[in-house]
Amino acid sequence: MSDQRTLLAVNGTLMRGLELNPNMLAAGAEFVREDRTIAAYRLYSIGDRHPGMVRVATGGVSVAVEVWSVPPQGLAEILLKEPPGLSIGKVCLLSGDETLGVLAEPILCAGQREITAFGGWREYCAQRG
Repeated sequence: MSDQRTLLAVNGTLMRGLELNPNMLAAGAEFVREDRTIAAYRLYSIGDRHPGMVRVATGGVSVAVEVWSVPPQGLAEILLKEPPGLSIGKVCLLSGDETLGVLAEPILCAGQREITAFGGWREYCAQRG
């Protein structure tokens, strides 16, 4: 069982080429595919450093994510290096999969800039310049 890998959907700085992606690689994670969530999430810019994604009952959008395959010990490594207020929860994807993903505690998003309309962290960063 120790070689069983877990799928993890990431929506921000853990994605390929971004600031915390080395944490994914160091944990032995392997990129699987790009995907999107179902239209049930809101996205916030946390201090313009990273996003926070929260599942909502109404008013959500489909958010761009990357799905990675992570070894069991790597999951804890990745989470421990995430900014405070981010956690692992279940995320529903357009592909029909329900997988683990990085979510924000709602209190983390209070008073932060909502960027839901951009549909993803990369899209938001591209408009920031």
